[in-house]
Amino acid sequence: MAAKTAMILAAGRGERMRPLTDKAPKPLLTVKGKSLIEYHLCGLKLAGYQRVVINHAWLGQQIEEYIGDGQKFGLQILYSPEKHALETAGGITQALPLLCQTSDETYFTVVNGDVFTDFDFNKLPLEIGAGCAHLVLVDNPKHNPDGDFYLVNQKIQQSGQQKLTFSGIAKYHKDFFKGQKVEVKPLVPLFRQAIAQQKMSAQYYPGIWTDVGTPERLEQLNQA
Repeated sequence: MAAKTAMILAAGRGERMRPLTDKAPKPLLTVKGKSLIEYHLCGLKLAGYQRVVINHAWLGQQIEEYIGDGQKFGLQILYSPEKHALETAGGITQALPLLCQTSDETYFTVVNGDVFTDFDFNKLPLEIGAGCAHLVLVDNPKHNPDGDFYLVNQKIQQSGQQKLTFSGIAKYHKDFFKGQKVEVKPLVPLFRQAIAQQKMSAQYYPGIWTDVGTPERLEQLNQA
C-alpha cells in the first residue's frame, strides 16, 4: 500500500518577515507558542499521512534540528535541502524521488510552510487524474484583492465571474512535474499550461486561513 505522503515548502527566505527571519526560518515562527510548521505536521498526522518531505534553504539546519526525524510527531520526516532556494516547482521537482519512492506512489499533497490554517487534509480528493493538479482556493485577503484563479464547477478556468486566492495547499499527480528540470522555477507557468489543458481542478475552503507574510499578520494571529 502506498504511503500517504505530503510536502511542506519551507525554503523561502522570508524577506517581508524581516527582521524576524534574520535569525530563524519563517516556518519556525510561532502562533500561540506553536511553530507554523508544527501546525501542519499535526494536521497531516491527524489526516492519516505517514511521510512528510520538507525542503529548506535559508537556515534550514534549524528546521532539521527542531523537527528531527519526525518520531515525536508520529511521522517519517525526510528533508530535501537546497543550496539556493529553487522556488516552488523547482523544489517539488527535486523532492520527487522522496515523495514517490515506489511505482504505486502516484499522488502527494503540498502545503506552504508559511500559511496558518485549520484545513482538514482529509477533504482533498483521493484521486485527481494523471498529470493533474488540484488546488484549495480561499477568499481573497486584503493583500491579494484580485485573486488568482477562476473556479467554475470545481474546475479552474481561464475566465469566470470572480477569482479566488490559491491557499498554498494542493494535491498533485506526479506526472504534473514530468519532464521538469531541477532548477529555479515557480509553479505559475505549470499552472497556466495545465489550465489550458483542462488538468486543473479545485475546491473552495471558507475556513481559517492566513498567509503569514508580514510581521503584522503574525501579530494579528497571536492577538486573535
